[in-house]
Amino acid sequence: MLASLLIVFREVMEAGLIIGIVLAATRGISGRTGWVLGGIVAGLAGAILVALFAGRLEEAFAGNGQEVFNAAILCIAVVMLGWHNLWMASHGRQMAAEMKALGQQVARGDRSMLAMAVVIAIAVLREGSEVVLFLYGIAISAEIGFGAMLAGGLLGILGGAALSFVLYRGLLAIPLRWLFSVTSGLVALLAAGMAGQAAALLARDDILPAWGYGLWDTSWLLSDGSLAGRAATALVGYSAQPLGIQVAAWITTLLVLVLGARLIRQSQGQAPPSAQARPRP
Repeated sequence: MLASLLIVFREVMEAGLIIGIVLAATRGISGRTGWVLGGIVAGLAGAILVALFAGRLEEAFAGNGQEVFNAAILCIAVVMLGWHNLWMASHGRQMAAEMKALGQQVARGDRSMLAMAVVIAIAVLREGSEVVLFLYGIAISAEIGFGAMLAGGLLGILGGAALSFVLYRGLLAIPLRWLFSVTSGLVALLAAGMAGQAAALLARDDILPAWGYGLWDTSWLLSDGSLAGRAATALVGYSAQPLGIQVAAWITTLLVLVLGARLIRQSQGQAPPSAQARPRP
């Protein structure tokens, strides 16, 4: 539940920030609400199609290939989570500036309302598709029931939408850099956990070497089947008796994401001011 809440909250918040920036820049334009709602609905419809397609794929791979399919989904989710974190670290501020510029162009009449709706639809579709993929990965890695995932997802939607609204209305001043840093760290742990689970699945099918079974046993402290153990499995990929390859995948993924984000931030901080301020062609 906590993992699904985190993922949905993060994705809804990002989509909400994009929508909020565009709305703020187009304030006072007649008919903008209908176009914005149309973009949101179109994006949600696309995300639903992605979810249906994922369900069909799962049915097609049911049986002997189920674990391999699950491992593949987990690997894709890890790549997407990692790419998402690193991309936001390097392009988050630029994206916000571009959305603000688009809204100003619409307000001046240089761009049509359709362009604004398309941008919003793409943002919602992208975030919604990622939610579908990530929640499926969470369900595989932690074996969470549908009810718990639904509850976490609904709370994430409410939390992300509420935060986006208060930020848009200027009712709350939250340093977005701090907020994204915290959620990025949690998402990195989540991606590392999924990578470990994928490696364990492939090792059990003899596709990858195990590198040792049950490196340690912490079931006396926190068992996999307990409520806290399930939460730890969903959030950070906890396993009371992990495989060697599982631990290696976890550590490698976390190091790549943490060091990658740090290098990106350092390179941006060291860039000359003239280069940072230079407009895009």
